[in-house]
Amino acid sequence: QVQLVESGGGLVQAGGSLRLSCVASKRSFSSYAVGWFRQAPGKEREFVAAISRSGYSTYYADSVKGRFTISRDNAKNTVYLQMNSLKPEDTAVYYCAAARTLVPGRTPADFGSWGQGTQVTVSS
Repeated sequence: QVQLVESGGGLVQAGGSLRLSCVASKRSFSSYAVGWFRQAPGKEREFVAAISRSGYSTYYADSVKGRFTISRDNAKNTVYLQMNSLKPEDTAVYYCAAARTLVPGRTPADFGSWGQGTQVTVSS
């Protein structure tokens, strides 16, 4: 298990940008694949993006492809989610999650460690 803390959420107008950060507590963070998920009120938690342990491979939901970029800095135990061209439908609580695996999955059940979430609100 690894403890995760997200930050960087907030209120932004449609078309704007935000960068979320996910900081891990463990030095062995480079052994974990990391994913970002989001959950809007009344909806299930959905996959947004994921990155492999090395950062070499990245994966995106179709709804964010071309607008969001996931990256990581293992020296800082941090994973980022750069969100550009935000839309009102991107409004949700965003969670980062970690799994001690080579290739990250795309469902919540594939990840064993979760952060507390950070709210992103996009106004029209």
